[in-house]
Amino acid sequence: MKHFGIKQAREALPELVRLAEAGEEIVITRQGRAVARLVGAPRAPKALPTLMEFRRSLGRDGTPAVQLVREERNAR
Repeated sequence: MKHFGIKQAREALPELVRLAEAGEEIVITRQGRAVARLVGAPRAPKALPTLMEFRRSLGRDGTPAVQLVREERNAR
């Protein structure tokens, strides 16, 4: 956690934003007291695939579950 006075923060804002994006926490002070905190924004979670895309990724597009179970059972 790094501390910067308001004047310093104003002059170095682009660098402070870069540091916050990199995961650093920046505290901005006024007369030695913490008045603000600069942290990176949370990253958006990766979108889940649609149900159709998920089913395609299983490799057996359109095969009924009962047939898959029988094939698996017979393979043992």
